[in-house]
Amino acid sequence: MSVAYLNGAFLPLEDVRISPLDRGFLFADGIYEVAAVIDGGLVDSASHLARLERSTAAIGIPLPLSLDAIEAAQKELVVRSGLTEGLVYLQITRGVDASRDFIAAPGLQPTLFMFMQDKVVVDLPGVKTGIAVATMPDLRWARRDIKSVGLLAQAMAKQTAKDAGAQEAWMIEDGFVTEGASSTAFIVTDEGIVTRPYSQTVLAGCTGAALTALAEESGLAVIRRPFTLEEALVAKEAFITSASTLCLPVVRIDGEPIGDGTPGPVATRLRSLYVDFARATSVR
Repeated sequence: MSVAYLNGAFLPLEDVRISPLDRGFLFADGIYEVAAVIDGGLVDSASHLARLERSTAAIGIPLPLSLDAIEAAQKELVVRSGLTEGLVYLQITRGVDASRDFIAAPGLQPTLFMFMQDKVVVDLPGVKTGIAVATMPDLRWARRDIKSVGLLAQAMAKQTAKDAGAQEAWMIEDGFVTEGASSTAFIVTDEGIVTRPYSQTVLAGCTGAALTALAEESGLAVIRRPFTLEEALVAKEAFITSASTLCLPVVRIDGEPIGDGTPGPVATRLRSLYVDFARATSVR
């Protein structure tokens, strides 16, 4: 049985009922987070909860529970679901507003919803084969640092990438790669590991932040600057990071091989470092 959490109650996922007047449904007026679960523990939980707090504050939604209470509910959900590996999805919307006005009615009670996804995270097929990405114009709104539930542009990009035989989309703006549709983008050059610095143009990736810290601790150079598609095409390696993929090598961009077209040593090493970090620091 799939177990979910809604506003303080644990119940079967199929029994969850959310009002069609919820502003998350009508206006995409909400924030979400996704964290990995490995060996029954939440991975990088503090980082994900901190980003949740930043995003909700940015759009003026009060947290319905303290961060500690939210984490406790997540851990209880993992236990009740019996999940050992997968993802926990969390969404907070502004709440139910019968007026359906662009200006929210005062005093709304936020909706807090969570559910688990049983999914392979550690031994993904792409670890050994690498993945392909397809590039396309970045058509998203300007505040990409806010993890909004408004994901239409990303969903469209993912479908376009799939139709092109790729597993991820990389967004291009003013000639530079911003990020993946659901991931942070990296390349490896003679300089070292290159990734875009955090700003309002990209989401501050929790997995990417932990992975770059691990890279620097192990003596690898990390350069935070924008990079072009042309740079990516001639890079030694490329890879993506996210909660659901951890770290995956990119071996083709728009059909062109990167490096020798196989997973490179830097991405392979970083994934191993991150998996060890995840297992050592996950919370139960």
